[in-house]
Amino acid sequence: MEGSGDRHDPRRGLGQRPSLSRRALMALFAASPTTALAQPSCRVCREGDWVAQRPIRLVVPYAPGGSTDVTARLLAEAIGVRLGQPIVIENRAGAGGNIGAEVVARSAPDGHALVFTTSSTHGANPALYRRMPFDAMRDFAPVSQVAFVPNIFVVHPGVPANTLAEFIALARARPGALNYGTSGPGTSQHLAAALFAARAGIVMQHVPYRGGAPAVTDLLGGKFEIMASPLVEVIEHIRAGRLRPLAVTTARRAALVPDVPTVAETLPGYEVALWNGVLAPAGTPVDAVRRIAQEIQAALRTPELRERLAQQGSEPVGSGPEEFASFIAAELPKWAELVRISGASAD
Repeated sequence: MEGSGDRHDPRRGLGQRPSLSRRALMALFAASPTTALAQPSCRVCREGDWVAQRPIRLVVPYAPGGSTDVTARLLAEAIGVRLGQPIVIENRAGAGGNIGAEVVARSAPDGHALVFTTSSTHGANPALYRRMPFDAMRDFAPVSQVAFVPNIFVVHPGVPANTLAEFIALARARPGALNYGTSGPGTSQHLAAALFAARAGIVMQHVPYRGGAPAVTDLLGGKFEIMASPLVEVIEHIRAGRLRPLAVTTARRAALVPDVPTVAETLPGYEVALWNGVLAPAGTPVDAVRRIAQEIQAALRTPELRERLAQQGSEPVGSGPEEFASFIAAELPKWAELVRISGASAD
């Protein structure tokens, strides 16, 4: 996907660390919301009194039915009433989430356009794609981090492996013969599987899809052998015995499946921790950003939403705009290093 020729290219070649130091990176990104929100307020914004004037569009940069989509819809339902306007979900899949994120980056900065971002669009993608259609730091105003999300490696029941170690042995005995599916090139699923293959010293073929839901459907049909899926997308299939869990990608075991080991228990040092959150276009008035953040935080404190997120294995966060800005700034170099280690590329 071609980006604007005059935009900053944070990748500067796969396999290299970002040229900015972590301190400089955090300072640049943390300054972005402050600068962007200092612009003259919109027609309906008064100091401390922003009110949504029409339905708010929340762009989900992935296909319907995936974990990001499910969480976004739960959040939209919870905060729509609080904001006095419905939250309309708009799915814009493609390019590892870049297409949907770009839509919001180019939208009017008046508080009525948001993107449900992930560790792909604002973590790994700047290192995976040689040309980005937006600048992850300068083109958005962070609103709130919503949750951390565990990924889990699952296999089709026909695969003769009951543990991750057995799968590694199988892959080594059949180099290049096994396939892994993902929700698309450059997504966290792609990165998690590529990093796993690199650490395990195995060769597998990548089968990308336009979203997690269609990938899970084909895994259930035996079209490929393994995938690193968000837990919410496969938990019911695991419970029904339609898919076999091997390991979670986080440093700790997931509370929803406590008997499933971590990848690190077989491959020490392995960790891929996913997250999601809400961003607005750069230039969105501070009153709008803070009001939306406050309603997200309030919704995430309710037992109802916390329980629904827990049912899909997600850990609620609910940070403020400045905290989320600093978090993303720190995440970018971490994901760039994961990309370098894994050797993954979306180009």
